[in-house]
Amino acid sequence: MTQFETLRPGFLVSLKTSVRGNVQYAKRDLAKETTVDGKAVAEWETKRTIADPQEFKAAGEARSKARGVINSVCVQSAFGLLCPEKAQEELERAIKEAHAIVDAFNRKATLTRVGVFAMVGKIASDDVEAVKAINSEVSDLLGQMQEGLKNLDVKTIREAANKAKSIGQMLSPEAAVRIQMAIEAARTAARQMVKAGETAAMEVDLRAIRTVTDMRVAFLDLDEAKEIASPMVESRALDLSPSHEAEPAKAPQRVLEF
Repeated sequence: MTQFETLRPGFLVSLKTSVRGNVQYAKRDLAKETTVDGKAVAEWETKRTIADPQEFKAAGEARSKARGVINSVCVQSAFGLLCPEKAQEELERAIKEAHAIVDAFNRKATLTRVGVFAMVGKIASDDVEAVKAINSEVSDLLGQMQEGLKNLDVKTIREAANKAKSIGQMLSPEAAVRIQMAIEAARTAARQMVKAGETAAMEVDLRAIRTVTDMRVAFLDLDEAKEIASPMVESRALDLSPSHEAEPAKAPQRVLEF
């Protein structure tokens, strides 16, 4: 099998958000016992006290909004948020906007503090581990589509197809075409299932299964991949703390701070 490039260069975004303060938890043990077969069983109750419920609710909303801004320019994956290289400026604007949302809340709040932090690492298209990771996820999603087709499970097909389409933004043009072919075949079969109805006799669309299977093979066998030179990886860390000036860049790593 001819191995082809599957990954576009881009960024892996590690995103952390937090809400601190304004809430206390008190735990009280109710009972402890050992059963006749030696199992330890414990029972307790937890009491939560929020000093300012309105502010606490607003903190959660600010946190969700800040996270959503960054998520909107990224691709969700099992390994974190992915962002195509072409969307670098959008990503940086989104991180600044997320920081502004949190900063605006924190200036007014008296008991609650919201935090948002993003670390951004560069992914090279010839990064062997990154290629394997993306191929693995794509293969899993195509496998889910296969199972959905075999079981006439429209929900599973559509969920896997939507995720596959999203992660397709990180794939090379050739790989993106292949996965799009699988998605279209699976979605067409799903629409036919819906039209047939629950009580109608339905046959499994063998052509759709064959198309998805053929496309999946391209992402499975990495053992046949040609040797790839060690990649040059540039990492960037983005610190969203507003109280510090940007540090000067140091080779070979760039540190950007907002």
